[in-house]
Amino acid sequence: MASTGVKGFFREKKKGKPGATKKSNKSASCGSDVVQPPALISHATLDLQEEYDEKEEVLRQFDMNMAYGPCIGISRLERWERANKFGLNPPAQVEIC
Repeated sequence: MASTGVKGFFREKKKGKPGATKKSNKSASCGSDVVQPPALISHATLDLQEEYDEKEEVLRQFDMNMAYGPCIGISRLERWERANKFGLNPPAQVEIC
């Protein structure tokens, strides 16, 4: 069995200018030439902050409120039932949805 040593096992890195890194100027900012994909544009503004109806807002508030206990590993309904069992008075709209 022939051994080529450590140099044969590890690839050598290409040498370039020290400290030089490839930078991509593809971040979109004010005055940028980068074009946003059509899915992110709605009526000439970024569609990142969509409008929510009242039900969805209640659900979001419940999900983000840690007063009702942790939410990792259980469903929203299980979390609501646990909060109700402990007398934390979670919003009734969450159970219905």
